[in-house]
Amino acid sequence: MKLVASTGREDLATVYIAEMTNGRLIEFVESVEPPFTKEQKQVFIVSTMYGCPVKCKICDAGESYFGKLTANEILEQINFLVEKNYTNKIITTDKLKIQFARMGEPALNSAVLDVLGKLPELYRFKRLIPSVSTIAPTGCEQFLHWLKIIKDVFYKENFQLQFSLHSTDEQQRNELIPVKKMTLEQIAEYGTDFFKPGERKVTLNFAVSEDSIIEPVVLKKFFSPEVFFIKLTPVNPTFKSKTNDIKSYFNQGNKDTVLTESLRREGYEVLLSYGQSEENLIGSNCGQHILNFISSGKKSDESYTYKIEHY
Repeated sequence: MKLVASTGREDLATVYIAEMTNGRLIEFVESVEPPFTKEQKQVFIVSTMYGCPVKCKICDAGESYFGKLTANEILEQINFLVEKNYTNKIITTDKLKIQFARMGEPALNSAVLDVLGKLPELYRFKRLIPSVSTIAPTGCEQFLHWLKIIKDVFYKENFQLQFSLHSTDEQQRNELIPVKKMTLEQIAEYGTDFFKPGERKVTLNFAVSEDSIIEPVVLKKFFSPEVFFIKLTPVNPTFKSKTNDIKSYFNQGNKDTVLTESLRREGYEVLLSYGQSEENLIGSNCGQHILNFISSGKKSDESYTYKIEHY
């Protein structure tokens, strides 16, 4: 792996772009989550594919797809970030979160399972929180079967599983995520089996646009508040969301409570998750794809405007 460029801020987030041995480019991220300091919590976000075959309407990673990363190629990203920040593979931050969520759909790459199985023996952690975020594509059943086993053996209460739903309306969900995928009922059945008391609840993520259909009654029909946690995020200002004219319902000046309160009345824990606005300029938020900016030379007033440093 050869580092070719980076962009960002050391005290907030940095996006790295690397060329792999096959000549393909990937990207990965290190960040902190204010108000936490790096000593309290650090986040690594790694790619699992060269692009993404799903082509979600709000995500730039689906601009192209050239295949899956191997376990070693995923670990190269993690190794780089560990060696940059720590010595002797001893992770001193109180909490390290590793998200398999940058480029690619992790549930379509079994190499992610290999990496999850190797991490505990490769490094020394105070607390490691692996995070797998998936749209639950059809064909990922074996991946999810083994994911539960790995969680039970290695991680237990420290594992974070997230399903990106974006809508409770199946037609709208299909428009936003244009591949065959598990139904809400199937996701609820799996998530209920995945969860054990004392563990982290399974997260249901919604990137909320002005046109989003999110019905608390529909959620309650399938998803128990005792098992599932709701995360609401803005639609990030990606090139894809702009091209498809998908506007975020939330912004820094509009932290609407109507939706959050309606979900809480149904008994759900709800997090309205805002990244720092400057992360949009860096391009480090979920779904952002800095390679798009480099290759096309496009400009955006809301994102991808941080200077690229070439190596």
